[in-house]
Amino acid sequence: MKHIIEASHVEFKYGDEQDNILDGIDLHVERGQFVAIIGANGSGKTTLAKHFNAILLPLQGTVLVDGMDTADEKVLYDVRRTVGMVFQNPDNQIVASVVEEDVAFALENLGVERSEIRSRIEEAMETTGIAKYRKSSPHKLSGGQKQRVAIAGVLAMSPECIVLDEPTAMLDPVGRARVIRTILSLNRDRGITIVLITHFMEDAALADRILVLSRGSLVKDGIPREVFGDAPLLRSLDLDVPIVTELCSRLREEGYDLPETVTGVDECVDLIESLFAQAGEVGR
Repeated sequence: MKHIIEASHVEFKYGDEQDNILDGIDLHVERGQFVAIIGANGSGKTTLAKHFNAILLPLQGTVLVDGMDTADEKVLYDVRRTVGMVFQNPDNQIVASVVEEDVAFALENLGVERSEIRSRIEEAMETTGIAKYRKSSPHKLSGGQKQRVAIAGVLAMSPECIVLDEPTAMLDPVGRARVIRTILSLNRDRGITIVLITHFMEDAALADRILVLSRGSLVKDGIPREVFGDAPLLRSLDLDVPIVTELCSRLREEGYDLPETVTGVDECVDLIESLFAQAGEVGR
């Protein structure tokens, strides 16, 4: 099956609220893709994410995970084994007093054999770069280290897809960079499908594809260049564009010949270096 997640006409609202939080969402996520979801506060990002591993169920429509209907209680375990979830605050996922015990927690509850648990937690800790903290208390680690412990705990479950809900929102720049590197490695080196909910446009620009939500509806779906090339739409939704995109836009306004859709730092640096080189040659 090409699509690991499919949402069809999904509607959802909490309790007796009149307005839908999700209003007719139709989307799919392909296997091995890195998909970013962006949107202003209240746009429905977290609510949508919780539908991807059956924390929430649609009031109308369907969500399929690897072809399994999340509303079918008989496949709940398989759904959550296929799609793992990492939340914004790692303290909400850390349950043990020692890092390696926390990574092993879910596996032990599922009755996985001890030898299998050991190999899985070793691999998960090495992959996320937290092996050296195995005997440490998670609560004494930095925010970024805690978040990588949370990711390791999900990774040990061997999911095909990991959904991360604002995993860097509470981190400093160093911690954020390390978590993003871990996410990219899981996707590019391990082939794990990634769904990243973020308000950092620079992080979204690293994705293969970006989904833009507004008031519970999907209003834009495309590669980063397409999405960030529509700056008027993003600004109308109170969203920014990546800093490098804004920089190149301002340079174009000053008369410099630059592409309209620059999203990567390396690409921006190369273009500006080229401008300096051209200016140097003109000045000779």
